[in-house]
Amino acid sequence: MGDTRATFQAAEGLGLPPVITCREPGSFARGVMAERHPALIEEVREAFPYGPRQHRALDALLHEIAHGVVEPLGPGNADRELWAEWGREHFGRPWFDAPFLWGESYFYRRLLGAVGYFGEGPWRGIDPFAPFKRAELRGDTVEEELRTLDDLAGVPAADRATALLHASLWGNRADLGFRGPTGESAPGEAVTGLVADDSAVLWSILPPGSPATVAVIADNTGRELIPDLVLIDHLLEYGHAGRVVLHVKPCPYYVSDAMTADVVDCLSRLRRAPGEAGAIGRRVRQAMGAGRIEVRTHPFFCAPFPYERMPEDLRADLGTATLTVLKGDLNYRRLVGDRLWPATTPFADLTAYFPGPVAALRTLKSDVVVGLDPRTLEGLERSGRVWRTSGTHALIQVRAQPGGGTMLSAAPRTG
Repeated sequence: MGDTRATFQAAEGLGLPPVITCREPGSFARGVMAERHPALIEEVREAFPYGPRQHRALDALLHEIAHGVVEPLGPGNADRELWAEWGREHFGRPWFDAPFLWGESYFYRRLLGAVGYFGEGPWRGIDPFAPFKRAELRGDTVEEELRTLDDLAGVPAADRATALLHASLWGNRADLGFRGPTGESAPGEAVTGLVADDSAVLWSILPPGSPATVAVIADNTGRELIPDLVLIDHLLEYGHAGRVVLHVKPCPYYVSDAMTADVVDCLSRLRRAPGEAGAIGRRVRQAMGAGRIEVRTHPFFCAPFPYERMPEDLRADLGTATLTVLKGDLNYRRLVGDRLWPATTPFADLTAYFPGPVAALRTLKSDVVVGLDPRTLEGLERSGRVWRTSGTHALIQVRAQPGGGTMLSAAPRTG
């Protein structure tokens, strides 16, 4: 997938802001690596009756993060050479020196390896995050949210579309990897609203009666994926799209990221519900059977790089979509680049490389944000609130014109 050292050097030569790392004490990124990841290791350990081999591997990963250096994958891993290329400038250095995006991705790869997900033994293919995902689907919150769909059944189509778009957006707060000490899926602050809202542009790209193909790159399962499926149903039912391609992860990633198995679980939960939710679930299943909804995946969705380096086959696939909707914080970081951009940097400039019109629906749970109006930014900074990483703010950003340009970092594509 190209020489990452050359990519970083090219970026520095263009005077770009620095890539986010975990080096800075007190930073959000450092907190994730130093606190959230070790806590997740212990949660995964407690969730399954793993044997001594898994416990030793988890202990070694904990020690490596806190006291050692980044180690390459061992012999016998099918993707060893791939990660050797991706991480050659990071191996042998402290975890906290690596780019935040790369370090997070490699952490999850190592965690899966530690519990035997890719091995030949009995734990092969067992999602270590499945208990957390399934518990959320069984929770009272999902039940309440499904009941609210009955209230929307008689609402005018335009108002219903707005409500479902916002439900899909704010569902992104329900990230099982973004929990506070109480176990809540987002901090206890009140939701304070949108920092950018291009929803009118989004609907102008998808007017009623459109034969559009919409690509949705999913983020979390459970309380986010269910609203995503409901929104997809609305797009098809009210003629905003003729076809939807739902892109999911090929393996467990970032705790609650959606895979095909999670689509199945969420659809089953919808179909079991009474009233409007059950009707939506049945329509979604029928649409899948008819080919109007297609689930796809690609290895690059678990790669430690921004989307500007997507391989040519994925680029060609997304290039056929009338609009690609990227859900969530991680997809946003990968879309605009995980750098300390000035928050007023134009969203359209940083997404010019994308192969077609693109929209981001994201609650803010990391430091990266672009495309803000200067007055909005000034008000947020004056508020004294932690708005970039608390999950209390969100954005809908759209670049309507077809892509194909070059991002500012001019990084090589993969493939």
